[in-house]
Amino acid sequence: MRIEKQASRRQEIEAAAYDLLAVGGYQGTTMQAVAQRAGASMETLYRWCGDKRGLFQALVARNTHEVRAVLEGSLAEGTDPQAALATLGPRLLALLLGERAVALNRAAAADGSGELGAAIGAAGRNSVLPLIAQLFAGIGGRTGEAEPGEIAETYINLLVGDFQIRRVIGNAGPLEPDACAARAERAQRLIIALFFAELTPRRE
Repeated sequence: MRIEKQASRRQEIEAAAYDLLAVGGYQGTTMQAVAQRAGASMETLYRWCGDKRGLFQALVARNTHEVRAVLEGSLAEGTDPQAALATLGPRLLALLLGERAVALNRAAAADGSGELGAAIGAAGRNSVLPLIAQLFAGIGGRTGEAEPGEIAETYINLLVGDFQIRRVIGNAGPLEPDACAARAERAQRLIIALFFAELTPRRE
């Protein structure tokens, strides 16, 4: 029961932080305002995340939890890397184009201090990209001298393109699950063709 109560309290704090972020941006969001909106004590808030940057870093980590779990599970279980990519791609794209990721990136773009951008990088991209690189390291038949990290960067570019920035500036809406799946399949097919030519089916 206590664990459920803690989880519920954490969700309330997260929701309060996102609400305030949308209104006042990163600089305008204070720990005190988050605590008041969530009906939590400052002691609870500081015990959970330490400071404001820690709070938002925790939000990013929470947002990427499912994707990291897929990657870590696939690597630990020795899942076929291409099968793991097929599972990962749609989830990663849905995460990066989701409302919470868009809200965080919009606020980061307007944050002159760079703190929120650094928090997003530390708990998001910097924690996920090395795991994707490990997946590519497990695929045999690599062509040329490209390192797994470079392949992972290229994969993200193929998967996301300019779609996230278009979502952030309001130029595009969310993708439906079928569209996410199709875009992820295309990114995987292209990355294999670019870096793993031996695995690409030959046309007669």
